[in-house]
Amino acid sequence: MQLMDYKKRTISVAPMLDWTDRHCRYFHRLISRHTWLYTEMVTTGALLFGDVARHLDFSEEEHPIALQLGGSEPGDLAQCARLGEKWGYDEINLNCGCPSERVQKGAFGACLMSESTLVANCVKAMQDAVSIDVTVKHRIGIDKNESYDFVRDFIGEVAEAGCKTFIVHARNAILKGLSPRENREIPPLRYEVVYQLKKDFPELEILLNGGIETADEVGEHIKHVDGVMIGRAAYHYPYRMAEFDARFYDDPTTATTPADVVKAMMPYIEKQLSLYGSKGLKMHGITRHMLGLMTGLPGARRFRQILSDPTKLASGNPAVLLEALAAVRF
Repeated sequence: MQLMDYKKRTISVAPMLDWTDRHCRYFHRLISRHTWLYTEMVTTGALLFGDVARHLDFSEEEHPIALQLGGSEPGDLAQCARLGEKWGYDEINLNCGCPSERVQKGAFGACLMSESTLVANCVKAMQDAVSIDVTVKHRIGIDKNESYDFVRDFIGEVAEAGCKTFIVHARNAILKGLSPRENREIPPLRYEVVYQLKKDFPELEILLNGGIETADEVGEHIKHVDGVMIGRAAYHYPYRMAEFDARFYDDPTTATTPADVVKAMMPYIEKQLSLYGSKGLKMHGITRHMLGLMTGLPGARRFRQILSDPTKLASGNPAVLLEALAAVRF
């Protein structure tokens, strides 16, 4: 399918390392048909020198899906973007927002915000290499630089290189002294900065990321920007996404119940284990993404316990999902 077949990026789920793998994305897709899904960040080195299939394989049901790349060498990024398009991804996203020291040592992530010309060159190289959208995810500033001019000028230069979509995490990235987790919590959220970016760049698609948890919050933000990217709330409370299609995409046809989602995961698990079990895939690698599905319902704790029990999961029998489901009272 081509990008034009999909609806707007009104809502998306953020790329989250160790979380938004292909099994998580398939699970999320069962809950919302139209929400855009993003891969974990994949470095250019992992694709150029590693197991490409392991990093890029996904299920067709995951569309619309974006591949997030980490890197800072235009030629390498262009080559990896070609791989992403060849594999069937609908968008290539460049990571200019990750604040971890490990990423900084590779000279990419949030530290790239101080090198807007390099980012522009990277974007141009990727756009010249592929026909799908190339987008950028970044912060509103780095370290103590809270000047609006900094992020405005960054977007301005990268937009001149052809980028039309910017996903803006409404916090500064503190490159020294804070862990990645602390960088998601300690720097204050400044949504007004992202709102102003949309006013200054009305021709661009501006998506807001950071601290958004509910559909009501999404509704408020999209009064000011083009879309919203949700992070950890989508992972910890995945069933909140069940109202997204009807409310934000005018499509009530994909509504499903938590029980339906559990039952739909059973044939998927069976298929994945048959394909990749010999390569080390265990059922826990899939069920771990489902633990928050029943949050707020009687029996949710027991549901989590069963789907985390190594003894029960060791059999590789998806019927354990029915046992977990039976513990929940709807």
